[in-house]
Amino acid sequence: MADPLKLLLVVAVALVDPDGRVLLAQRPPGKTLAGLWEFPGGKIEPGERPEETLIRELAEELGITVKEACLAPLTFASHAYENFHLLMPLYVCRRWEGFAQPREGQALKWVRPRDLASYPMPPADLPLLPAIVDLLGP
Repeated sequence: MADPLKLLLVVAVALVDPDGRVLLAQRPPGKTLAGLWEFPGGKIEPGERPEETLIRELAEELGITVKEACLAPLTFASHAYENFHLLMPLYVCRRWEGFAQPREGQALKWVRPRDLASYPMPPADLPLLPAIVDLLGP
């Protein structure tokens, strides 16, 4: 029997602007899966709740302040990569303070839900798209 894959727990968020667009971030050069587009978020640290991770990561990566009450769970992804298994809850957030700005060398783009599938994404992110379109419409 093969060794079990390590479980990696990350959390992501679909930030939705007043026009119904969703923010995507492009993974910068030098990172795993560089050049692919993804929802903002990151690894859950030991002892951290998913909502705490998002609040921390959004402040670090985008310079915005999110209140926990504004984070609503939507769906999750479960994907086996070659060296680990990724479990990723996806939240939706429509309210935050500040303006999203790239703080870690990533490109940002506000995208209509119907256009999300035209951006190259990590395999784990693709199954999340129908839930976003169902929630927001095209």
